[in-house]
Parts: sequence; C-alpha cells; structure tokens
Amino acid sequence: MNTDVQRFSFPKWGVRPSASQSGIIRQASLMLLFTSLSPLALAGQAIDNAAALVAAVRDGAEGATIEIAAGTFEIDAPLEPKTGMTLKGAGMDKTIITHVAGWKPSTSTLPDPEMKTQGMDTHAYLIRLKDKAARVTISDLALRGPQLHGAIFGSGNQDLHLHHLRIQDTLWTGIRTFSMKGAKIHDCEFVDAGGRWQRGGIPGEKGGITAGAIFAIWMADSEIAHNRFERTQMGKADEFYGIKGRQGKRCRIHHNTIGVNFAIEFPFENDEDMEIDHNVCHGTISIPKHAGGPVPKSGRTFHIHHNWMLDSYAIEFVRNGVEVSHNLFDFEVKKDHGNLISGFGKAPAQGPATFHNNLVSNPGRGVIWINEIFNGLEIRNNHIITRTTATPRKDGLFGFNAGCDFATVTIRDNVIECEGQSRPLLRSKESHGSVIGNNALTHVSDTDRYTNARTDKRAGLEEPLKFECGVHGEFTVDGWKARPSVK
Repeated sequence: MNTDVQRFSFPKWGVRPSASQSGIIRQASLMLLFTSLSPLALAGQAIDNAAALVAAVRDGAEGATIEIAAGTFEIDAPLEPKTGMTLKGAGMDKTIITHVAGWKPSTSTLPDPEMKTQGMDTHAYLIRLKDKAARVTISDLALRGPQLHGAIFGSGNQDLHLHHLRIQDTLWTGIRTFSMKGAKIHDCEFVDAGGRWQRGGIPGEKGGITAGAIFAIWMADSEIAHNRFERTQMGKADEFYGIKGRQGKRCRIHHNTIGVNFAIEFPFENDEDMEIDHNVCHGTISIPKHAGGPVPKSGRTFHIHHNWMLDSYAIEFVRNGVEVSHNLFDFEVKKDHGNLISGFGKAPAQGPATFHNNLVSNPGRGVIWINEIFNGLEIRNNHIITRTTATPRKDGLFGFNAGCDFATVTIRDNVIECEGQSRPLLRSKESHGSVIGNNALTHVSDTDRYTNARTDKRAGLEEPLKFECGVHGEFTVDGWKARPSVK
C-alpha cells in the first residue's frame, strides 16, 4: 500500500495537450475509471492515491462508500460528496486530506457574512458537500489546512454524520453549515480549527474572532457530542468559539471538552429546546437575545445542566425561558474578572429563568448581574461559597436593574457563605424588595436590609451533585471536586 504523499491537480482548461500527452491522459483516464469501478474497488479495496480519491468522489454514484487508505492526500479543489456517500479513512491518525501548496484562497471574503452564503467563498474548504445532499457520512480521517478557510462546508444537508475526524489548522472555521437538520457530530478533535486568519495579511492583525470550530446556521434536531476542542496557536486575549450557532432548535450539545475561551455561543436568533449538558467548558456559554426573545410552547429555550464550568464569566445573558441547574461553577480566586451570569443589554426582558441546584465556588464580581430589566427570575437551592478574590471584589452577589418587578424575583433556600471578605447579598436598595426567604447566610453583610424568614425546610442542594462530564465522561464531578474518571 502506498502511504506517500499523493498530489493531484485538476486539469487547467484551455491548454491543448500534445499527441503524446493525449495518449497519457487517455491511459490515465482509463486507469482512473478502472480504479473507481473495478470489482476490487467495489469490494472495498481502499483508495491509496489522491487522483483515485478525486475521481471516486466525482464519478461515484449516490450512496457509494469510498474507503481511503492510510497516507496523506493533497488536493487542489474541494471534494464534493453526493447524497448517501460515505468517505471513510483508516483513522484520524492515519488518513490525512490536505491541500497542495498552490491552493491558497484569498482571505478577502473574511470575516464571512455569517447568515448568508452570498459573499462567502464556499469553495475554500477541503470538502464542500453538494447542496441539499442528504445522509452523507465522513469519518476516520484528518482534515488539515493551513491555507483554507475551513475543512467542511455544507448547505441544506440533512442527516449529516461526521465522526472520528481531526480537523486541524484552518483559518476561519472547521465545520461550516447552513440549514443542517438531523446531524450527528461526535468523537471529533478540533485543533486550532479557525480564528487564525490575519486581517489584511498584516502579521499580528488577527481576525476571525466571530468564527467557531463548528459554525452552524439554522441547526435543528441535531447532536454534538464527545468532541474535543483545543487551541494552541493563539494568545489568551484572542476570542474564538468552540461551537457557534445562529438559531438552534431541539438540539443537544453534550459530553464535549471545550478548551477555548468562548465555549458555546447561540446569540440573537429565536432558539428553542436547546440542551447543553455534561460538558467541560473552559470558557463562556453565550446566549443573549434582544429583550430575551420569545418563549416556545415547550416553555424552554435553553437547559444548561450538569456542566463543569471553569471561567468566572460563565454565561452571557439575557434569554427568556432558560433553566440553569446542577452545574459546578468552579472558579479560581485569581481570575475574578466576571459575573457568573452577565447581561449587558438595555431592552426589558420578561423572563422567566431559573437558577437552581448549582454549586458555585469563588464567584468573581458576583453570581448574577443583569443590566437590563429582567423579571420572573428564580434563584433557589444553590450552594455558593465566596472567598477573598485577587482584586478583592466587594460588590453584592446579585445585581439587578432598579426597574425590575421585584415581586417576581425570588431568592430562596440557598446556602451562601462568604469566607474572608464579607460581601452583601444585593447591590441596590430596590432589589431588597425581592422575595427572599429561608437562605442560610454566613458572613453576608446586608442581612439587616431585607427579611429572610427561615423555615424548617433544608436550604441548599436538594440532592448531592455527582455526574460525569467531558469526552466520554472523562471527568467526574462529586460535590465540590472534579477529577479524572476511573474507567
């Protein structure tokens, strides 16, 4: 089996070959036809050169399975799988598809226009799915830049299945999709998969901060699970998204380990029944919507639960119909830059939202700060421990707009302990009108400013917090501690 680098260039139209070259081309064409249609190929013999790979994808029938041997395959234009096609490599460490040195698309179209394909270079990807091609599967291989905008582009594709892929060293994004429905993306590795192009070609002038390793527009009924996201080539100040969407409906994002500073973002559009759970998030989950957005019939836009979150700027708000529960928010006292939930808008939002049964260790600026009016908020059954932070932070743990309807803001049945630096519960006198009761408060400095009637009901978590999270449950959260799982 030939595992050397295989280079293939598409013909340059308009160049007339000589008689001897014509004979070579005819002979090569026959060989390609034989390779793609021979009984051996149909029997599953793996393709071991770039020319045969290009021909098999180009000339293969819908529903064909194309097995690709170990090796590095260099192409100079996108592969375009058809409906039902399967591209299967020998493993993400063995089969590598990349580009020839001469294929270097312009970055003048970046940043791309996000919500439309007009103005995008949709051919600056290693794989460009045929528009509306359904049931395409790509697995067990690596897709590498570094000169291309991304690895996979698709529009209108249903039942897309991407698994056991390593997508590495791309300029703008890894997987870029429009109107994806019924997709499964799992067991993939994303390493420096976007956010790396230089604005205007000027060294140090990075762009791409609005891109994501997975960048899905109008995604529905899909699952993103057991993927690992890493970044090795950008400074800590550079923003990049692990998973970015613009409108998600009935999708689940779970058991991913996301090591970038914006873990997940679904801003601006009307989302519904989105479940984000059992992830390890080193960065923010961002879900803001002007005025909070509509609440679907189900009553829920996002359910964020059973995640281990490591950045004090953990959730970007506001959004109506959100439930945040059973998470471990585990922050370092040295990194006190964020409020756990932050809202920066101005348009009043009517809620509802619930924050319950979470463990919060070392909130920085505070637990919840919302600039705009936000009503219908329930904060209950959490256990929060503050410690003296690097700054140190002295503000109240909860900051609300003075115009809120505080009869709809409930803070009850929580355990809140301030170790070291004492802190107030609330930041404004108006918020003392919230419905506050049965909280076990230790070293909280403003208890004389509101009623906190105690009952016989137990404060704090309703049951112990224990769950696995990250890729295939690689970490176990057991109360305040998270450690590698024993398998």
